[in-house]
Amino acid sequence: MKTAFLVQARMGSTRLPHKVLRPFYNNNCILDLLVDKLNQIADTKIIIATSVGSENDVIEQFCEERNIICFRGEENDVLKRFIDAAEANGVDRIIRICSDNPFLELNSIKKLVEVANKADAEYISFDINGFPSIKTHFGFWAEYVSLDALKKVQRLTSEKIYHEHVTNYIYSNPAIFKVEWIEGPICLKGRSNIRLTIDTLEDFANAQKVYAELCKVNPYPTIDEVVSYLDEHPDTYNAMVQQINKNSK
Repeated sequence: MKTAFLVQARMGSTRLPHKVLRPFYNNNCILDLLVDKLNQIADTKIIIATSVGSENDVIEQFCEERNIICFRGEENDVLKRFIDAAEANGVDRIIRICSDNPFLELNSIKKLVEVANKADAEYISFDINGFPSIKTHFGFWAEYVSLDALKKVQRLTSEKIYHEHVTNYIYSNPAIFKVEWIEGPICLKGRSNIRLTIDTLEDFANAQKVYAELCKVNPYPTIDEVVSYLDEHPDTYNAMVQQINKNSK
């Protein structure tokens, strides 16, 4: 069973176009930072999954320059894009990475890979205050899903929402799929005022500021370090809460 990191990336974000390739830290874009982070894990196979739209030619060029696998597939049916990307590269087990999360935590990725390697679950993610981590705006986590589970979703539903949001149908139907949860960190218990996923220019600016400060100490900031920093900078919390209120799911 072959496992790979599948990074979902495209240039055509409605609220912040080109966000994944904008300079974010030390002239590196978010995709650079994510690839570097994933390369810290042994036996890493990274696939950037983007769409066939011409605006994503620059993502393919980014991959070619860094010798990273790039798969280009369906624009609107992201579920099919993931299935096709996995099959084209001989992958059965997928760690799904969203490219708008520069604070993806290295320790949490390692934990997810460790649990996935030992489990026979079809889906594994982090339980954050009773919600799947992908449904939060923290931006710290990846999620694991098997190729077989994605194919099952494809067979069971044609609803657009489930083909756009790749794993939604799986964690919403635990009676149909083998779902396993990893408990989230204690420091986030009861918290909802952190937003480090990037959808808007304001998100980008907030995250960029925090990242630059934390990387002075650790190039791979931990969740505990992020929380400690934010507790000392309530103005940043306030800026994040404004974006949470504007962009709540």
